[in-house]
Amino acid sequence: MTFHQFPDYATLSQYTAEHIAAIINQKPDALLCLASGDTPIETYHRFVDLVKSDKVDISQCTFVGLDEWVGFGPEDVGSCSYYVFRDLFTPLNLRPGQVHVFDAKAPDLAAECAKIDAVIESKGGLDVLLVGMGMNGHIALNEPGTPFTLGCHVVELAESTKTVGQKYFEKETTLTQGITIGLRHLTEAKEVILLVSGVKKAPVLRDALRGPITEQLPASILQTHANGQVWVDEAAGSLLMSF
Repeated sequence: MTFHQFPDYATLSQYTAEHIAAIINQKPDALLCLASGDTPIETYHRFVDLVKSDKVDISQCTFVGLDEWVGFGPEDVGSCSYYVFRDLFTPLNLRPGQVHVFDAKAPDLAAECAKIDAVIESKGGLDVLLVGMGMNGHIALNEPGTPFTLGCHVVELAESTKTVGQKYFEKETTLTQGITIGLRHLTEAKEVILLVSGVKKAPVLRDALRGPITEQLPASILQTHANGQVWVDEAAGSLLMSF
């Protein structure tokens, strides 16, 4: 694992966008799994700019959705996939076959998990996994206590996740379960990038990187990844100045 602190969110976002573009330029048929949430939005805007200015060719890439609230889909404002489509997939004009996301409205969620597991395995694993970190240290929707060995799975959401998740919706919304990439896929990914922004994440980031590696703090798994990148802005890294 390597750690780098950037002076601000804009610099962090630009660097991340350029890094992902560089990976694709080295491997044009890369398999990428990219997070939703607030932190990567500016990265996606800048990556779209790179694609539209012909700095990177994504025509052979495949993209996998990271997670989703059970019962919601890309057409629902507030869903995880809604924002990834809005900020990344739709502006990139991706072909349908280039995008694989969980159908979290499907009657057979286990089959949805198997579907995404199969996509990842058929491509030889993820080339890039870009994730954020929840206030309780979750990665994707892998809540505290989730075994590090799981592939894609359905999870009961923690109360803190249900509460924080409300910010994505226009009105109060009942959230109970999520469907998510598992931490086994993180362990097996060729490169993992954890983006963290904002002072409110500083305490849990410190614990994840300096504390014990434990399933009770899923983000601590980054400590075990030989090609894990932890990239933060100055505010998020404020308790790690001597890292």
